[in-house]
Amino acid sequence: MAGRPVEGFGGVLLRPGDSGYDGARVVFNAMIDKRPALIAQCESAADVAAAVRFGVRQGLEIAVRGAGHSVAGTGVTDGGLVIDLRKMRNVQFDPDARIARVGGGATWSDLDRAAWAYSMATTGGRVSSTGVAGLTLGGGSGWLERKFGLACDSLVSVELITADGELVIADETKNRELFWALHGGGGNFGVATALTLRLHPLPGMTLARLFWPADAGPTVMRAYRDLFEQGAPDELGGSVFYAAAPRRDFIPPTLQGKAAVGVTATFTGSGAELRTALAPVLGLAPDGMMLAELPYAEVQSALDDPPGFRNYWSAEHLASWPDEAVDLFTARAADMPSPMTSQQLVCPWGGAVARYADRWPLPHRSAPWVVQSYGVWSDPADDADGIAWAKNVCADLRPYSTGAVYLNFIGDEGHDRVVAGFGKDNYDRLARVKAEFDPDNVFRLNQNIRPG
Repeated sequence: MAGRPVEGFGGVLLRPGDSGYDGARVVFNAMIDKRPALIAQCESAADVAAAVRFGVRQGLEIAVRGAGHSVAGTGVTDGGLVIDLRKMRNVQFDPDARIARVGGGATWSDLDRAAWAYSMATTGGRVSSTGVAGLTLGGGSGWLERKFGLACDSLVSVELITADGELVIADETKNRELFWALHGGGGNFGVATALTLRLHPLPGMTLARLFWPADAGPTVMRAYRDLFEQGAPDELGGSVFYAAAPRRDFIPPTLQGKAAVGVTATFTGSGAELRTALAPVLGLAPDGMMLAELPYAEVQSALDDPPGFRNYWSAEHLASWPDEAVDLFTARAADMPSPMTSQQLVCPWGGAVARYADRWPLPHRSAPWVVQSYGVWSDPADDADGIAWAKNVCADLRPYSTGAVYLNFIGDEGHDRVVAGFGKDNYDRLARVKAEFDPDNVFRLNQNIRPG
């Protein structure tokens, strides 16, 4: 296979030993170190189709790589074929129709910066280097979700190469059951070579970052919780978290690099409107504060996590967040590994996230709160401690959980967690779609849905 040509393929093929191979196999999570037999850097849907047909004929395990941001490292495989979409990053706009067509390898930075020229946006990931396709097809949580819904709620159509190498289009009129499945079912059904997304007018955006010493955590978290439970506007999003205070001018030197409790607040409007909406939390007099009206693309990239670190993430969706759960969350912060890079946070859902709760195969979105643990460290010797801490943050809060989970927030936590991500009835329906479009489970390096 090593020297065999790929019929109909017009992109770049990389094999072990080729110049560029080692760089091309690196993914975001430094814990993942795999060596594929072949990396097919595609430049068109035809290239993707040719690569899929070749991989199936050769019996190769196939990984699909967009931005490579999956914490489980599913964009690369040992000894198999990587279908690399990073050369397919084109973005085309129809500003009158308020839609954008993006290539399967585009990142949110590609889309956000282009859309801002039209004062428009759609919900995207909180990290600009995340891939549009991977995030959207998995559901798509982001700063704008309480206002505009998850990313998949703005999905108009998907162009997909299936396991037999054929191009299909899924939208509200064609392949409707597949279109339903692509609202959360991820990469289980084929390779998305292009997505069309609905855009929303967004004339202004404001970002605030607030920090207090860690011992203020219980007070800050209760105030933040009460603000949203008492009816915060849908325009207000963000999170409350524990992490090390960054070394920035707006942070007092005595707090920089120290354990802190913080609030990230985003608002689809002006700084004055954000101050009004966030008043109960601002009234707690943060030690450090930054508040600025920024282009949405700048908000999206303000908290980009650096590549090259070892990562383990997990999450729980809470039905409630009572005082005793706040205390459990606070206590676990003392065990945080590598506090300069790790963080544990709680995000408010509700708003437009909840309004689409029954439309797509994503039952978790009825939850009012999401707990996330991001273990991030550099030394392989810290792997066991980092993974254990991330799991324990969620285990502490599990008694308050809905039992469902948004699968883009977690790594490989087993088949039962995949079923929980959709609910049993939705999972069975997704499995039937999987059986139609990928009966042999060719696309299994993902949060896998087994053919029904």
